[in-house]
Amino acid sequence: MTAATPSIGLASRFVNILLGIKPLYNLAKYRARKMMIDRAESLGVPWRDRVRELSTYEWDSRFEAICDPNLAYPQYYLKPFHAYEEGNLSWQCAWEVEPASYAVHSGIWPEAGAQGDTRLRQCYHDALKQQLSVPPQDILDLGCSVGMSTFALQELYPQARVTGIDLSPYFLAVAQYNSEQRHAAVTWKHAAAEATGLPDASFDLVSACLLFHELPQDAAKAIFTEAKRLLRPGGHFAVMDMNPRSQVYAQMPPYILTLLKSTEPYLDKYFTLDIEQALIDAGFERPTITPTTPRHRAVVARVAS
Repeated sequence: MTAATPSIGLASRFVNILLGIKPLYNLAKYRARKMMIDRAESLGVPWRDRVRELSTYEWDSRFEAICDPNLAYPQYYLKPFHAYEEGNLSWQCAWEVEPASYAVHSGIWPEAGAQGDTRLRQCYHDALKQQLSVPPQDILDLGCSVGMSTFALQELYPQARVTGIDLSPYFLAVAQYNSEQRHAAVTWKHAAAEATGLPDASFDLVSACLLFHELPQDAAKAIFTEAKRLLRPGGHFAVMDMNPRSQVYAQMPPYILTLLKSTEPYLDKYFTLDIEQALIDAGFERPTITPTTPRHRAVVARVAS
């Protein structure tokens, strides 16, 4: 029996009203960004120095090599995300992905600090290894961003051919730079996760890390259908993301909730998505849902026979 899908509570509705007031929304975004930068640098993550360093590199050739000029961006992607007015379509955002990840995930375990991000991904991989009896030979990382999740999957399955897809050519240019620094053989593709343009039945594992909380429900469901098309018989679709049933979010102070929602325009849509039923409707067997951290979960679904 499918567990009840969380509904939007009174506090969350009140926060939505507040964020509809432009000056309050802008203030919340500013506070959220400052809090992340301060948090990162207090942990020894050189946020500002790293951004200054990356800003001196030559990016045009990498951008032109990866960008599909004919790609039409979905309307949902053209909203502000993570306190950036241009959303994910800017160099500033791409240069700040890694330090922001270290800052945000440092609070998952009080003792983890800047290693919280690495530990988060390891918990996800532990859940994958428990359910995938045969190591995948072809892996697709949806919403790969600058490659953090992609490289982590490559280390987990070093024998596999790995492809990363993202809608942001800025992210992908940085991902290409990161793969050059690592001497990592990864294929990067500029495309939407719901319309990848890749061949049918070409992957054993399709993975999406921290993607679905940034999507409206119709886009999420379209991605489930696309993942089913891309997987070979017996293949697996795996998601690592926020856990809507975590007590951390249920007990979050309204001030922090306001800051969080100011940077995540589709958070309510994600929290009320019945992901189990949506995956079954897309042609997967009933997924396993495993809490992996105090505030994240792994969802793993096998292609239905």
